[in-house]
Order: sequence, then C-alpha cells, then structure tokens
Amino acid sequence: MIRRRMRKLSSQIFLAQTAILAVSLAVGFVLFATTARAHLDQESQARAAAIAQTFAQIPTVQDCLTRDGPGCASGVQRLAQDTARIAGASYVVVIDDHRIRHSHPDPALIGKAVSEPLVAADGRVHLGINSGSTGVSANARVPLRSSAGAIIGEVSVGIRESSVSAELLAQLPSYGVWFVVMLAIGALASLGVASRMKRRTFGLELDEIAHLLQEREATLHGIREGVIAVDPAGLLTVVNDEALRLLRLPPSAVGTSVRVGVPAGPIRELLGGTSVITDQILLTEDHSLVINRLPVRLAGRAHGVVLTLQDRTVLDGLARELDGARSLTESMRAQQHEFSNRLHAIAGLLELSRPQEALDYVNEIRGTSATLDQTLRTHIGAPQIVGLMLGKAAEANELGIELVVTPETSLDESTDRVQALTTILGNLIDNAFDALAGARAPRRVEVTVLDTSDAVTVTVCDTGPGIPPESRSNIFRNGFTTKRDPLSRHSGLGLSLVHRTVTKLGGTVRVEGGPGAVFVVVLPRASAPLTKALSR
Repeated sequence: MIRRRMRKLSSQIFLAQTAILAVSLAVGFVLFATTARAHLDQESQARAAAIAQTFAQIPTVQDCLTRDGPGCASGVQRLAQDTARIAGASYVVVIDDHRIRHSHPDPALIGKAVSEPLVAADGRVHLGINSGSTGVSANARVPLRSSAGAIIGEVSVGIRESSVSAELLAQLPSYGVWFVVMLAIGALASLGVASRMKRRTFGLELDEIAHLLQEREATLHGIREGVIAVDPAGLLTVVNDEALRLLRLPPSAVGTSVRVGVPAGPIRELLGGTSVITDQILLTEDHSLVINRLPVRLAGRAHGVVLTLQDRTVLDGLARELDGARSLTESMRAQQHEFSNRLHAIAGLLELSRPQEALDYVNEIRGTSATLDQTLRTHIGAPQIVGLMLGKAAEANELGIELVVTPETSLDESTDRVQALTTILGNLIDNAFDALAGARAPRRVEVTVLDTSDAVTVTVCDTGPGIPPESRSNIFRNGFTTKRDPLSRHSGLGLSLVHRTVTKLGGTVRVEGGPGAVFVVVLPRASAPLTKALSR
C-alpha cells in the first residue's frame, strides 16, 4: 500500500520538493553555523584586543616595565591574573622589549624569553587564532608603550575557542527552531503545489498521463479523419497526418499561427472562427470535405477550437455514379410505363376496327419519341453520356421541361473526358432544371457538346430567369445559391463542383446572359484525364 501510494504524482512531487527543501535548509544551516562561528571568532578577537589595550594602559604595568623595580614581576602577574579572571580571558601575557615574560598562566615561564620576535613591535594590533600552551584561542597582541609613548613590550590576550564554541552551541538551538519552522512551511507549500498539480492533471498519475499521450498520438495519426486544434492564441497545436494530407500542409505547420501555417482560403477562415459548425460541405481543389467545428471550453474558459475534416470525395463520386444509374433506371421505367399506355391505345383502336387511325398513331409515336434517341446516338459516341442524357430527358418530361440536344452536338466515343463530362453535364442540367422550377412556359433547356481537336466545349442554356449580373462573380463559390424556390433540390454545391472539376483539368467555365442563363465550359485536350483528378 505504501509503495503504491508513493507512485502517485502528488506524493512524488511532495516528497521531491520536501527533500530538496530539507537538503537546501541543511546546507543553509551549516553555512549559517560556519558564518556564525567566524563572526564569533572575530568578536572574540576584538574583545581580546580591547582587554589587551585596556591592560596596556595601566600605569603600574607601564612603570614596572620601564623601571623594572623590585616586586614588579609579581605585581604584573597578579594584575594579569585578576584581569583574565574578571574579563573572561584564558590568559594575559606581558612581554618586554627583550622578549622576557612578566606574566603568564604558567608561573614557571615568567622571566623566561619567548622564542619568536615581538609581533606588536610595529605599533599595530594583531589578531588571530593561535595554538598555545593553554590550547586554541582567539588571540590579540597589542603594543605596550611607556608614558613617553615608546614601545617597551607587548600584551597578548587570548580567549579559549572552547568558550566560543559553547557560545555558538548556545545560539544554534534558537536558529534551529527557525529552520524547522521554515521546513514545515515549505513542506505545507509543497503539499499545496502537489495538490494543485494533481487537480490540473485531472487526478491522473504519471504512468496514466504517458499512456494517454501514447494513445492520443496513435489515435490522432491513425484515424482516417483530419483533426486540427487551435489554441486561444491562434496557434496550431494539433494537426494529424490526415489533416496534413487533405489540406496539403507541411509537418512544420504544427506550432505556428493559423495565418502562417494555413494558406489563405475558407479553411483559414473556419479555423479563425469560434462558433459551432456541423456537417458543412467544403470543396477544395482536391477534395470534397465535411467540416465540423467545435469550440473547447474548460472550467468556463475558452481553450480554442477543434476542426474535423472528413474526406467524402470518393463517396461523392460513387453518389454521382449512382445518380446516373438511378436516372437511367427512372428513364427506362418511365419509357416502359409510356410504352404500355401506347400499346393499350393501339390495341383499343384495333379492337374498334380502326386500323388506319392505329397506323397513324404508330407513325406519330415513331416520329416524336425516336427523335431524341436518334439524335443522341448519332451525335454522341460515348454510351455513358447517352445514358445520362436519356435519364435527364425522362426527368425533364416528368417536370414538364423540354430538353433539347442541338444538331451541332458532336462527341467522339474515345474521348478521355467521359467522367468529367458526366459531372459537368449532370450538374449544369440539374441547375437548369432548378432554375426552371416554377417558371412559366415555355420551359426549355438546350445542350450542346462540341468535340474538336483542341478542346471539348459544353454549352447549357435555359429559358429561366437568368442570373443577376451582381451574382455572376460568386455563383461558383462553395455554398452560394440564388435559388429560393421550394422545388429547388440543390444547395449551391453543383456549380462549385463543376468549377473545381473544370479547373483541375485546366479548363474554363463562364456564365453569359441571354433569355435565361448560359453556361459555357471549355476543356482543353492538353490537360490530364479526369480519372487522375478525381482520384486525388
């Protein structure tokens, strides 16, 4: 249990900070004790110097060393012992200018010469720590002068270091208490910091944080969905591999600002916002993306936004193929239904014994229904385009719209623009159908596809209300629409998809005015096939 508790982040932080604080305080206490001891040594030396200077100014001592009369030696010794006892010194030694001792703690040395020269003969006070016969002491040596001012000897006073140590030991407990108090305060502060960090990490331990980080990296860079996180300062904090691929961003974009790391465009605008966006479709040069943006808030504070990007390019391609197949199926169903009705009409005329009228009806049907099919098979060699146009013709018939393929139409069977033309024609015709929804008769859509050696030109025009001049510069923008009729089935993505497809192939698309709207698409033959463009 104790070992498990020691593994907790808060416990490790608390113990580490407490240990560092304890070691720091211990080192500080030793340094303080050393400094205090040095300070006490200096004070002891200064006190010894004061005692020596006071003793050197006693007239009796000065007269005795000047005249050296009878009884002077005993008088100086007695004064030195009394002074040492009263002042708390370990010794007071008087030496004349001949280096003869006149007082000493050891009476046997009185009258004997010292081996070293007089230090205070230079007239200055000398301080230090000396090891003498009485032990280690804080020593002061001062010059002894006569009443006339001449140097006649020196006075040496010492204070035992043991007394200095005793004084230091007497002071250390009070300082020790303060250090213990500081250690306790530091430990409490460390405990508070550890608890705060525990809350900031949501109660997770170090191993759990490392495990979560590993899972986060594996998840973010393994999912097939782009994820971008932006902090409140506008920096890209997270950009996974899929987001780098979808937006063509370099890995160095992580950690940079949105304006630096992301090229100008709708993605940068989305990253700069803070509102909620759900399932917004965005067409880029390479992909069809589903965008979701969610602001992040922790403890009531904004922490940036997270943007997810889902690539639906392949899905859109499959949906377009499915729409084509569905249109063809609906066309066949409508033709079957119409064919059954016509057979019933012919059978009824024959039962009424009116064969001539039945023959006239058959000739009428043959002349009208076969016109479009014959035109498509004659002028368009690609079966995919023929199927698309037949499906759109059936749809137009149900909507009460006349779909006309002009005689100028000519498309080779081996063209490498089949998928591109399917996308372009399908969306432009759908856009024309939507423009004619609710419009008055005549409602007509004309389609021309001209295949030359230089380019493939597609022209789709309708008799609808047309596009206002002020809107022509925006109609190819993603999400833009001028349709407000409830019968409209699209929401501004068709023309954007057409523009993206044409641009990828190096072509051009423009809108012109007329009785309605006229769209002209030019695809040069020198551009790459659409299969390559749509696979991106």
